[in-house]
Amino acid sequence: MTEAATTFADWLVVAPLALALLGASLCAMFWWRPLAQTLIGFATTGAMVVIALLLFLRVLSEGPQVMAMGAWPAPFGIVFAADTLGAGLALVTAVIGFLTLAYSIGDQDSDFRRVGYTPLLLAMLAGVSGAFLTGDIFNLYVWFEVLLIGSFGLIVLGGRKDQLEGALKYATLNLLATTFFLIATGLLYGLVGTLNMADLAAKVEAVESRGLVNAISALYLMAFGMKAAAFPLFFWLPASYHTPQPGVSAIFGGLLTKVGVYALIRTFTLIFPLDGGVFNDLLVWIAGATILFGGMGALAQTDLRRVVAFTVVGGIGYMLVGLALSTPAALSGGIFYMLHSMLISTGLFMAVGIAGRIGGGYDTRTLAGIYRAAPVFSGLFLLAAFVASGIPPFSGFWPKVVLVEASITSGKPWLAGAVLVGGFLTTLALARAFALAFWRDSDVALPPSETSHRAFAALVIPTAVIILGATALGIFAGPVAEIASAAAEELLRPAAYIAAVLGGGA
Repeated sequence: MTEAATTFADWLVVAPLALALLGASLCAMFWWRPLAQTLIGFATTGAMVVIALLLFLRVLSEGPQVMAMGAWPAPFGIVFAADTLGAGLALVTAVIGFLTLAYSIGDQDSDFRRVGYTPLLLAMLAGVSGAFLTGDIFNLYVWFEVLLIGSFGLIVLGGRKDQLEGALKYATLNLLATTFFLIATGLLYGLVGTLNMADLAAKVEAVESRGLVNAISALYLMAFGMKAAAFPLFFWLPASYHTPQPGVSAIFGGLLTKVGVYALIRTFTLIFPLDGGVFNDLLVWIAGATILFGGMGALAQTDLRRVVAFTVVGGIGYMLVGLALSTPAALSGGIFYMLHSMLISTGLFMAVGIAGRIGGGYDTRTLAGIYRAAPVFSGLFLLAAFVASGIPPFSGFWPKVVLVEASITSGKPWLAGAVLVGGFLTTLALARAFALAFWRDSDVALPPSETSHRAFAALVIPTAVIILGATALGIFAGPVAEIASAAAEELLRPAAYIAAVLGGGA
């Protein structure tokens, strides 16, 4: 056992998820007091932002940070480990959680918040943060379960028929994916006798039965691909993400599928490195198909919420291109796009929620004239559309340039074409949505909004902050690209991560 005292730096690694769990527990104690729950939620998510920022800065300056639970060093005990990618994603998660909670003040009434919205939200944030920071493959499964419990509760709050139908599709596919995940983890433990991801990196490589290793990695690919909403098992996302409250859709779009992508990246760079084998080719085709089907799906929709849901699906493909090519440049482009997508997907769902409130619905066949009713907000939505489409110099543009160049360099020009065509389809889909719902004149007066000016401000302010934050990623693309490149280098050359986790137990 480790006898050294636990330092403040060690506590930083687990503090984001510990704070979220504590906040969820406190909210449950004030179940029938929505104001108290909201205040606890703001205090918790605000503290998460500060702690996650401190952790991220420490990782940038000192390298991967590790905390061994119960003073048992790896690989014998459970560890949490934060590298550049994990710490960065934990920081973005905390920011999105805070802004989503602020958005919910205008989005939901007190009755809705009284029945468990805030504790469920915090529980989901704990699961997402835990997944990004754990160093143990089985506990990655556990944190997936925690975030699924929170998300299951959030998606059914309100109890409408379409919500329950969407929740059924969401739950069925995710539980099936979880089953594959658990089976794969059991087989992996039986094969090498360890669950620590850093320890697995060496022990899996030494296994002589490569067929069994490939079978286990295929199960992980299927499980995480389903959770990430990658082709061909993406249909559950546009069938469910548009059904809950807009604030819930926003945090789902920003966070949940990114956990699946993160699990794919972590697993297939550390435990089952892609070395030009069959999984490289398979991931290339999956990535290209996800991009194209996401773009075509968005273009075919008449519901603003489903348009945004399909853009989330298409964005998953760009992230998978980086993993499929597994070069430092490509992976850094995928990571850059992940940061961009987390922010802009959240912002788009928030903006669509406001548009639906102003116009009295989401159907672009009847929705029109929002620009006349709210010109400033309409400009904000147009900015979000530019960012999401990847029009230069916005943040969606730079990672696509990197991915196109990496695809051509890797001898896959068709994949570069898929990246370009997917971006064009997304641009068309969002431009069409804006032209119909916002710019088109309407002979019928818009229905009067029941939202007060104070509630409307509560909706617009967090939406503007997150959209402007996504815009800033493009304006300050240089520093963001450097961070993404550092994260990619750590993933493809994990010696520092492994040494930090195993330490004396190597």
